[in-house]
Amino acid sequence: MWRYRWWGLLAAWIGGVILAVVVMMIPDKYEARARVFVDTQSVLKPLMQGLAVPTNVEQQVTILSRTLISRPNVEKLIRMADLDLDVKTREKREILIDDLIGRLQIVGAGRDDLFVLTFKDTNPERAKRVVQALVSIFVESGLGDKRKDSDEARRFIEEQIKSYETKLADAENRLKEFKLKNLALFGDSGKDAVTQIGELNSKLNQARLELREVENSRDAVRRQLAGEDPVFLPDSGQAPSGVSIPDIDGRIDAMKKQLDALLQRYTDQHPDVVGTRRVIEQLEAQKKQEVESRRKSGGMSGSLGANPVYQQLKLSLSESEANVASLKTRVAEYESRLNAMRGSQRMLPEVEAEFAQLNRDYEINKKNYESLVSRREAANMSVEMDASSGVAEFRLIDPPSVPSKPAAPNRALLMPVSGVVSLLIGMLVSFLVFQVRPTFFDGRGLRELSGLPVLGVVTLIEDPVRSRRERVRSIYFAGGLLGLVGVFTLMTAILVLRAFGT
Repeated sequence: MWRYRWWGLLAAWIGGVILAVVVMMIPDKYEARARVFVDTQSVLKPLMQGLAVPTNVEQQVTILSRTLISRPNVEKLIRMADLDLDVKTREKREILIDDLIGRLQIVGAGRDDLFVLTFKDTNPERAKRVVQALVSIFVESGLGDKRKDSDEARRFIEEQIKSYETKLADAENRLKEFKLKNLALFGDSGKDAVTQIGELNSKLNQARLELREVENSRDAVRRQLAGEDPVFLPDSGQAPSGVSIPDIDGRIDAMKKQLDALLQRYTDQHPDVVGTRRVIEQLEAQKKQEVESRRKSGGMSGSLGANPVYQQLKLSLSESEANVASLKTRVAEYESRLNAMRGSQRMLPEVEAEFAQLNRDYEINKKNYESLVSRREAANMSVEMDASSGVAEFRLIDPPSVPSKPAAPNRALLMPVSGVVSLLIGMLVSFLVFQVRPTFFDGRGLRELSGLPVLGVVTLIEDPVRSRRERVRSIYFAGGLLGLVGVFTLMTAILVLRAFGT
């Protein structure tokens, strides 16, 4: 390679000149920047804890900063910054959009709520307009997106509430129709069939016990009545209605009083009322037969005389008979209801399963409906809170500005890099020429590379003239190389001094 060092030096100079010219011809780019502080703290947040829906404003602002540079926002920025004045075709507009998306930057400045917006361009005024438009879009997007999200959330909740109102009304109607259809099994109190059967058994046993007590009391009165003297008959005949038979009249009076009491509580069709009237009719027929028999046996001239004890016992007996008849009717009614309930008990598992399903659907719909109503109120309160205190306050710490010195390119760094690259180019050219035109300094290297036998070697004899000529050439080569390095060093120093303004 040393033999072809002049080729390398020439290539290094040519490459260095070209690279230096390229570095100097790169257009200057000015960086416009602005700093925005987003205040996400609010005094109302701790006060409304648990009443309103908490909003993670910090996360929303972070996501906004990462998604702000989108195609719709860039198109809006182009219109705001008047970048589309020279754009006439759709292809140029697409190129401009892609270029802006690549050059716009939003980065955090050490804190989650402090952001730096930057843009580089060859025109400082245009760069400033772009950053100003980006700041406006950043602030508007932060407020507008929150209001849009709140409106959409409230609209969705309202739609769900209306839907669940319909579902809840349908579930209530199905539950009502089912209860009306199976009223015999559930009763008017909403109890199940097992509970009703148990209550009916208890009432039936109580009624049977009372019936046995009344029958025992009646039998005791009858035994006492059998030992009393009968009544004295009158001499002359009278109409049955005008004849007084104390024992039968007392029973009729007692039954009528009991009938009046029953009519105050029940209707005419009630079993106790019907049974009492039937007993009264039987007593009146018995009285009529007694009067007729006594008339045939002897004259009836006036009222019958009665033993007071006998009359009192008859009255007690009539009351006992009335109570026995009433309790028998009650027992028969309870037995009838119990048999009907037991007959329908085979349908009980299916009915209860259907009722449980309907009731479960109703409870689920009711729970979801109440939850949605509560969330709607919380959402309304959150919107009002955000409207009062603001979602977040955007403060422009540093307005868009452009320094007088360009931010790029860094020629003070590119120039020495160009010098190093030019030296590498020279070395590469020397190596390539050596590969094309190799030089051998001994016979063994030639023999190994060519594979041919070497017959002889001619040795170069050094003389003073040739040696002096080689030294001069080496000095010239060193001077050319040092000159290249010096030129790049001088240009780098000038660029550094210009960068620092001295």
